[in-house]
Amino acid sequence: LNRIKASGLKLQFCTNETQATREKFVKKLQGMGFDISVAEVTAPAPAACRILKERSLRPHLLVHDDLVPEFAEIDKTNPNCVVIGDAAENFTYANLNEAFRVLIGVEKPVFISLGRGRYYKETDGLKLDVGAYMKALEYACDIQAEVVGKPAKMFFETALAEMGIPPQQAIMIGDDIVNDVGGAQRCGMRALQVRTGKYRSVHTLHP
Repeated sequence: LNRIKASGLKLQFCTNETQATREKFVKKLQGMGFDISVAEVTAPAPAACRILKERSLRPHLLVHDDLVPEFAEIDKTNPNCVVIGDAAENFTYANLNEAFRVLIGVEKPVFISLGRGRYYKETDGLKLDVGAYMKALEYACDIQAEVVGKPAKMFFETALAEMGIPPQQAIMIGDDIVNDVGGAQRCGMRALQVRTGKYRSVHTLHP
């Protein structure tokens, strides 16, 4: 990363991190020695907040406790939509059922997901991601979620806009064949998959 920055190339970190605020995420990476600032991070929660404000939506949040501060300026009284993120231990039956009741109880339900990843890898192994729970609520309510994180085209377009470059001049590097590589390619970018993190040799992207 230091070599990329020293070369004068523009760099943006695209993350589906929804267990922490951008500030906490950046502080963690800085503690590992990475030269990174909040302005260099494109994340789903701020994108969701923009949508909520633009459409006067009041969300019921099914997210990780550490992500709640990202929604501090959003009206959450009498919810008329649901926002779901990687809630980890908050993905209980009771919490999923509460989100289901909000969605099933409004005439035109709006369901916003901060990603649709199937799983991710942490130090203690692979873990279910938000996509699995998103699909459960989609099925129960017979609706489709609006995805604002990777691999949504809007997410990558936001990162490109923040760098001020067209997709043809960018390359996405990541370990997820669907969310990183596939999403970027559908946006007109080139993409490179690294064989680290959650990479598994059985997963390939077919045209």
